[in-house]
Amino acid sequence: MSRANGQSHVVVVGAGMAGLACTRRLADHEHVRVTLVDRHNYHQFQPLLYQVATGQIAPSDVVFQMRKLFREHPNVDVKLGDVAAVDAAGRTVTMAEGEALTGDAVVVAAGSVPNFFRTPGAEEHAFPLYSYDDATRLRSRILGLFEAADRDPALLDRGALNFVVIGGGPTGVETAGALADMIRDTMAVEFHDLAVSAARVHLVDLGNVLLRAFSETAHGYVAQVLQRKGVELNLGVRVTDIGAGHVTLSDGTTILTRCVIWGGGIKAAPIGLAQGAGGRVDVLPDLTVDGAPGVYAIGDVANIPGPDGHGLPQLGSVAQQSGNWAADNLLADLAGKPRKPFHYHDKGIMAMIGRGAAIAEVGAHRHELHGHIAHAAWLGVHASLMTGVRNRVEGFLDWGWDAFSSTRGPMVLDRSDAASIDWEEDRVPEAAAAGSS
Repeated sequence: MSRANGQSHVVVVGAGMAGLACTRRLADHEHVRVTLVDRHNYHQFQPLLYQVATGQIAPSDVVFQMRKLFREHPNVDVKLGDVAAVDAAGRTVTMAEGEALTGDAVVVAAGSVPNFFRTPGAEEHAFPLYSYDDATRLRSRILGLFEAADRDPALLDRGALNFVVIGGGPTGVETAGALADMIRDTMAVEFHDLAVSAARVHLVDLGNVLLRAFSETAHGYVAQVLQRKGVELNLGVRVTDIGAGHVTLSDGTTILTRCVIWGGGIKAAPIGLAQGAGGRVDVLPDLTVDGAPGVYAIGDVANIPGPDGHGLPQLGSVAQQSGNWAADNLLADLAGKPRKPFHYHDKGIMAMIGRGAAIAEVGAHRHELHGHIAHAAWLGVHASLMTGVRNRVEGFLDWGWDAFSSTRGPMVLDRSDAASIDWEEDRVPEAAAAGSS
């Protein structure tokens, strides 16, 4: 790797968990100059976005200002902007505004975007949950629906309080559980004149089990907990159409709704590199892009091979560890040492299902934990992954308040665009719809 002015230049695309981990590792080495590019001036902690959307924690708990994070590292330069393309051969990153950044190495950690799988109407009408902006928009839509139904109870018959969550993976399960808790424990107390008991949460997935990556025992436990919370499971069916006021399923069911939450899958953000399975960039075991030894792809954007030959899951722990590993391989290049193949330390998988309920499979032998013990483990792991002491402290305060109170964090309807609904648009005859009562 060549040097200019005594420093090697590394361009990191994306300030998610992978890009941030890589940059922080390199920041401690003064002989490396890092340019970190992101469309936002903050890092967002994606695993907790559903809690922002359902009012459990404040939006400020999941974001951290990038320049503040690197204020004591003059070798790190944060650039705000959208990346249009990455030229692997030239190790050049081109911004949407036309500016080009060329480095001795490029680390692509652009993250993921929703994968709607060409579902008609999904991109136009569904609410994804993969960014800070998504979370605040969804929160305002949920609160706006309760406010609208409180003003005009007749809207209940038109699906005002029907919520459809698509996807039986962690995002869908965690969101459905949190939303059911929000309705039962908070909205029922705060909306005195509204028949909150009419609210329905539907969880839809093409598979026949929830959280497929977990054990058979876990599948039954998760389904039981969600159903106890009042979540209606629609398994073994796919979504065939999403309109402004309805969802149609493959079994012919139509559900009146003005809030469809998309947790049905993700794909790599488009950055101009060749894409493999799942729309992600294929990488070699050392995390470099094949044919481009100075270009790395890490985190959700990459197909990182696991020990069994299959790609590793798109988890926060994979992103963070791959970011650290890519940095170490870059430093090895500088020292004239060989790069090492990535070795993922699998600590297990876990998911929150709602207040006081979680599932965790930890350790090499996947020791299974349920309930409050798993809940405590989940809190500890996610707190350790958060950026900044203040975020951790405030997160724990919000979690503690949520655990022992019927009230929640900031239930603020601050996105009027998301809360605004044309109730005459896509008005489906009530007799033809299910889930409206």
